[in-house]
Amino acid sequence: MHHKSSRREFLRLLSWGGIAFMGGWGLPSAYSETLKNNEGRKLGVALLGLGNYSTSCLGPALRQTGLCRLTGVVSGHPEKAAQWAHDYGLPEKNLYNYENLDHIADNPDIDIVYVVTPPALHPEFVIRAAKAGKHVISEKPMATSVADCDAMIAACRNAQVKLSIGYRLHFDPYHQELMRLQREKDFGTFTKMTGGNGFVLGNRVWRVDKKLAGGGPLMDMGIYVVHAACMAAGATPVAVTAREKPKTRPDLFNEVEEALDWTMEFPDGAICEAATSFNYAESRFRAEGAHGWFDLQQNAFKYSNITCVTSHGPLQYAPVNPQAAQMDNFADCILNGRNTPVPGELGRRDIQITSAIYEAVRTGKRIQI
Repeated sequence: MHHKSSRREFLRLLSWGGIAFMGGWGLPSAYSETLKNNEGRKLGVALLGLGNYSTSCLGPALRQTGLCRLTGVVSGHPEKAAQWAHDYGLPEKNLYNYENLDHIADNPDIDIVYVVTPPALHPEFVIRAAKAGKHVISEKPMATSVADCDAMIAACRNAQVKLSIGYRLHFDPYHQELMRLQREKDFGTFTKMTGGNGFVLGNRVWRVDKKLAGGGPLMDMGIYVVHAACMAAGATPVAVTAREKPKTRPDLFNEVEEALDWTMEFPDGAICEAATSFNYAESRFRAEGAHGWFDLQQNAFKYSNITCVTSHGPLQYAPVNPQAAQMDNFADCILNGRNTPVPGELGRRDIQITSAIYEAVRTGKRIQI
């Protein structure tokens, strides 16, 4: 049984048109008007980096979007680009590599560059895409340092293009409900939060390369818990403490942490106890207030099959493709001149927090943010 506020939000989503079935994505009516005003032209997206996330999630999502479509790719592997051209019907002139990326400035087919590389490479490609006059989406985590985040934000501002971060969960109905509960205080102010996110990493990949990843599971998985806690608190933490767990596979995790626990303290006294790991699988987040609680018990940060229970009963929304919703929202922001709800400043905030967590691990001290 839905509590009243959740039912109200569910009906809002239905009227918005954002609920779709069978894992699809229904174009909101407001977006349909935007498309009509743009004479039916969808914005062209070029995916930069053709790894697993592009292949399994973003490419398929772009087949479902209503305001944008895949029009190009950028890859260091010509054979990958050729395969994408075959699979998505891309012309050869829209296939780029990392050397000739800057020529994308002369291609009117491409409006947005989505950077999907390891985090340490985001700044270079975001800055180059911005200088080419293209709007940019940077996958999360935004970068590996606050200074790099600042450079990315400045480059997009100077080029007068929009910058968005790939925070798809802002477009997931469960996380939208969490943010609504924070704003409207149906359960009171959330003062106690707990969360964990991790998976078992089997092979040596870029995620254990500190230079490329910036860190271990905190950067890749724990950042979801950081972000959810900020959603629930409606604020940025003022201090953190943290400890790294002993490594069970030091040969694999010789550059980054294998697992760690941390605590975030928020301005009003709210606390979040969090954990992340590359050695066990979990995906959960819970927020408690004086008048109720909200619990993403399973798959809290996954693409689908989220299990959500509240003190007023379970919640169940029809499936939404969060990547399609995320990219359509950004296209709508561009076409209507509005601000993205997931700007570079949000990505910078989270890197500031993760940097403080690593400093707390290194020093064993409480680090103020």
